[in-house]
Amino acid sequence: MITRMERAIATRALSLPIRLTGAGHNAPAPAVLRFVNDLAKAGSGKVVRPACPRCGQVKTLSKLLGGQRVCRNCFAKSRAIPCSKCGSVREPAARDAGGGPLCPNCLVNDPINLEDCTVCGRRTRVAVRAPDGPLCQNCHQSPILACGVCGRTAPCEISRATGRPWCIRCQRRWMRCSTCHTIAPLRGGTLQAPLCAQCVNPDPDFWDRCPDCKITWTLRPRPCQRCTLDQRIRRLIGDDTGRIRTDLVPLHEGLAQVERPDLAMAWLHRPKVAELLTGLGRDDRPLTHDLLDDLPPSKTLDHLRSVLVATATLPDRDERLVRLERWTQALLSARQDLDQRRILQAYAHWHHLRRLRQRLRGAHATGLQCTNVRSHIAAAADFLDWLTNRSLTLASCTQADLDQWIASQTHHRDQTGHFVRWAVAHRHATRLTFGAVRWQGPTGPLDTDKLWDDARRLLHDDTLKTSDRVVGLLLLLYAQDLGTISRLTTGHVHADDHRVQIQLGDVPVDLPEPVAALVRDLLATRRARTIIDNPNAAPWLFPGRQHGHPLTPSYLGGRLKKIGIRPGLARSTALFTLATELPAAVLARMLGIHIKVAVAWQHASSGDWMTYGADVSRRGTPTNGRGPATQMPLHGDS
Repeated sequence: MITRMERAIATRALSLPIRLTGAGHNAPAPAVLRFVNDLAKAGSGKVVRPACPRCGQVKTLSKLLGGQRVCRNCFAKSRAIPCSKCGSVREPAARDAGGGPLCPNCLVNDPINLEDCTVCGRRTRVAVRAPDGPLCQNCHQSPILACGVCGRTAPCEISRATGRPWCIRCQRRWMRCSTCHTIAPLRGGTLQAPLCAQCVNPDPDFWDRCPDCKITWTLRPRPCQRCTLDQRIRRLIGDDTGRIRTDLVPLHEGLAQVERPDLAMAWLHRPKVAELLTGLGRDDRPLTHDLLDDLPPSKTLDHLRSVLVATATLPDRDERLVRLERWTQALLSARQDLDQRRILQAYAHWHHLRRLRQRLRGAHATGLQCTNVRSHIAAAADFLDWLTNRSLTLASCTQADLDQWIASQTHHRDQTGHFVRWAVAHRHATRLTFGAVRWQGPTGPLDTDKLWDDARRLLHDDTLKTSDRVVGLLLLLYAQDLGTISRLTTGHVHADDHRVQIQLGDVPVDLPEPVAALVRDLLATRRARTIIDNPNAAPWLFPGRQHGHPLTPSYLGGRLKKIGIRPGLARSTALFTLATELPAAVLARMLGIHIKVAVAWQHASSGDWMTYGADVSRRGTPTNGRGPATQMPLHGDS
């Protein structure tokens, strides 16, 4: 039976139907809002939960401000005034003896509110009141128990959901639920089989709801982490009312919808990140790459730029190439001699940078490519400075002068030789010769026994990380350099129920077991190391820590060195071994290396494949029915 009060509430709500379709913030009483929320929760498709008229968020409108119902956050902002002690602009929690406002932090730290701890005797803030008296934060210790989730012995609390102890670390974990496979806070189970709140106890009446979003199942009255993250973002990039301008909306949406809001919250609480985001939010100029370029360079700014690109707030840009062009322009601008500047500009822009752009074909430059171009330009500038110090120019430089430079220099020798040959070819210098050193093979010892020992260890040692094992095996068995390995994507790997292929060159290569099993495991367990990206969105086989970029070759090389593998020597040994057993054309097609490199390694290994065709004809032509893919040999007792 409907009571008289319920009938009155329904009459008030229905007297103005607009209150049921979004204008509920004008309701005369809070009971009308509860009635509207109950209708929406019951599944009424025409009833719309009212949004806060100030911030526009759909949340509990618990306060009355200016004749309208607003959320608690907007109400607090409307009452925010400077604290009489610390000066922070916040809603006052109380007044001091003189009537001055006090923020919540100054209130709890006021000497009049401090008490003596019954254990240590210090006069400080009260953390908890025990039966014997107040305890400070240091003296209030949780009992030492075995955590029911991770199993380690640590200070624990008893979970109200499971009745088992769980440590502080597990209370903060976010994991993929083993039952519903959603990313959510850990609420039960074990680390091997974690469970979210709904899978620990599916009874909806057992849990409360987040007071803001009304979606997250929780046992605490505070807002959930996702709602807290949303409020933090609005405080940083929004105006005084929490509204976010149009060009920053994609950033807000991308950060608010991340799978791990706890990681995003930790990143936003970094002082430098908060300072940059606050500055961007208060700047009236449109957000562009040029606006970020005007800011002081830092690693924090580079990471923030990658976040803006990942959220589609800014368009994608090759940052390595931009930094190289900016460095080149600064080098040219500092050159006082106009003739040297003209020569250096032609060498940098029309030779190296133009060739690099043609080679990239729209892709991003690698760190090694930019380092190579920079070293050549720097070597040319150093050689021109050497000539200037001796009152010489490229036109007046003789072979004797060049020989003197060669005899006195030990660094950038090959790069300078390239510049001299270019200068002669473009008639900036005459009668100069600087011979190029032809590669004659590896100069250091090649230990094939260590190669196969390392390969066996990577194949069978389960204590090593799967990513390190795959990187090492691609290096040892397929002679791939770390730059190529780091830029492999999931599109280069083709896996089905029968075989695993990897595209290293023109022809896909069949991976034998157990290499194929390791690659399958890597595809299933790889994860993004960034805030925005996820394994499905990031195409890299080895995702990096910066959005849109894989792990760097130097990082992969450092990981291999920690397990006793020297990448340069190991790749040389692998190329030497493969060149003795396969023709250069086969190596080039399957491994993706240049045919001249394959031929050079074939000559270095004393391989002779002039009779290869006759040898194959004598073997016969076996048919395996596996298409054009070729399986590389896996040697050694592995």
